Parts: sequence; C-alpha cells; structure tokens
Amino acid sequence: MPIATPEVYADMINRAKEGGFAYPAINCTSSETVNAALRGFADAGSDGIIQFSTGGAEFGSGTRVKDMVTGAVALAEFTHVVAEKYPVNVALHTDHCPKDKLDSYVRPLIALSKDRVDAGQEPLFQSHMWDGSAIELTENLDIAEELMEKSAAAKIVLELEIGIVGGEEDGVVAEINEKLYTADGDFLRTAQQLGLGERGVYLLAATFGNVHGVYKPGNVKLRPDVLQRGQALVAEEFDLGEGAKPFNLVFHGGSGSAESEIREALSYGVVKMNVDTDTQYAFTRPIAGHMLSNYDGVLKIDGEVGNKKAYDPRSYLKAAETNMAARVVEACEHLLSAGQSQGA
Repeated sequence: MPIATPEVYADMINRAKEGGFAYPAINCTSSETVNAALRGFADAGSDGIIQFSTGGAEFGSGTRVKDMVTGAVALAEFTHVVAEKYPVNVALHTDHCPKDKLDSYVRPLIALSKDRVDAGQEPLFQSHMWDGSAIELTENLDIAEELMEKSAAAKIVLELEIGIVGGEEDGVVAEINEKLYTADGDFLRTAQQLGLGERGVYLLAATFGNVHGVYKPGNVKLRPDVLQRGQALVAEEFDLGEGAKPFNLVFHGGSGSAESEIREALSYGVVKMNVDTDTQYAFTRPIAGHMLSNYDGVLKIDGEVGNKKAYDPRSYLKAAETNMAARVVEACEHLLSAGQSQGA
C-alpha cells in the first residue's frame, strides 16, 4: 500500500483510541532500518509509524551533507517508494524537534508538504513533533498553536509534548526528577488553548515518568495514572461524559517498560508508542556477532586479503534487518494485543 493518506492516518488514530491499542513508532536513520521496520510491520500484519529524529534525519543525509531536511526528505521519499510493496498502512512522522531547530527542520518540512497539497498531491509526512518541553508552558502552547494552524493547512497532524522525558536522545539530556510527571493543570491549559480536535487533530506526549533509553528495574517509576487524571479532568471540564478520552496520547521512552505499565497506559488513550533503543540494539547485535565470528574474514590480517563474502555489507546487514524486524513484530504484538482490534 502507499503511505497513509491524511484520511487513512486519521482513521488509524481513531481506531487505536477506540480499540484500546497503540501503533509502534519506529525510529529509523537509514534505508536499511526503514526496510527492517516495514518488514516488521508486514510480518506482524500491523499498521505502523516510521519516524526520523533531527539527528537521525541529519545522519540520513550523509555525514558530509549533514542536513536535517535533506535527510528527512530522502528517507521519506525512499519509504514512499518501498512501502507500496507492503500490505499495511504506514505513516511518516518526525520525532523530537526543540525550539532552536524548528526553522531548520519542522517548519521547512511543513512548508514542503503544503506545497505538495496545493499542487493536488498528498503531504510528504503525516505528522511532525514539536518538543517544547524545555520551555515554559505558555510559550510551548503558543508555538504549538501556530504550528497546528500551518499543519492543518498541509493536512498534517501535530504532536506536542507537555512535561519532560528524562534520559538522553540525540545528545539532549534531561534529568530524572519530578518534572517527568505532567501536572494536572497542564492538561487543562492545553485543551483550552488548542481545543480538542475542532481546530485540527493533534497528538499529545504527556509525561508520566518516561525516560529515553533502557534502565534497570527500579530506576524509573512510571505512573500511568497521571494520564488517567489528565483525561478525566479535561473530560469533566468540557462536559464530555464519564470515561471520555479527549486526548490522543503518545508514550515516549517506552523501551524496557513492563507490559503491565504499557497496557495500563494504553487503556488511558495512548495511540502511539515510540520504540528506538530496543530496535537499535536488535539491529546492531547481529552485526557485532558477525564481526566477532568472522574477524579473520572482515580484516586483512597480516597482509592477507580477507574474505569478501564476510566483509560485503550485505552479509551482515541482512541479518541486522531480520533481527530488527523481529523486534518490531514483538512491539506490534504487545501494543495491538491490548485492544480489541488488530489495527491492520
């Protein structure tokens, strides 16, 4: 199938919330990791999301070019072409973009999709993330409001973050402290300023102890009840009825989380869960194994010529794709089994 249209993406989001499941959003940095994600979605029979962080997009442009927009466009166009060969819906998303990179990443990409839409085509991406977690909430929401208007005109969904995800991603480090839990009032302020869909669909990354990376049990305390309280508060304020889930929530920093915590978070309206650290390891592990097992073939030891079959990148990237795809399948199975629908 081709990349999800805006209408298909909206339907994906609605089905996830109504069915109580979420889509894995797999961070990719290359054509090979894109192939692995696509294969994983297809093997699981699941729709899914492929996303590029600022650093991942920059890497995707090549280490000499190092341009985020160029890399994001190149990886997105590649995905558009290859995804047509797979029997599932895939949406394209850009991950964490802080304030100082908006003008060099998200804003140009939104403008590019707007040009495509104006020309009668589909947008290049289906959603973009604005990460204002490092600034005061008023400014965060003001910028989100501006980006939402531009995104809606380009038929794109905006994701924003209120609260802070701890740990490290793309060189940005956040402390593990009380700021990892979104305050109840911040949910209400978000709904009051951005609306609840009437001005455009958006995804909300509210934090409940999320941390990027994988930590040993006990180091990070997830509190999914933060999401429950936020949804209930806004539902009551807007008279939506008991049990309503006004926000389309996103689960960041999910690698290594307990299945019970994931299921609880999904029950409160999480429709998208980011997966990066686990799939990075799954991709790298077979490469490390290949090099250690074939060191005399991949290296020209003592003037020898080595073994071309061992150092041909295809010999180890094939296994890397297979292993990462298997991890994507696991993510799909965990997230989809929580709901009544299989999401494909």
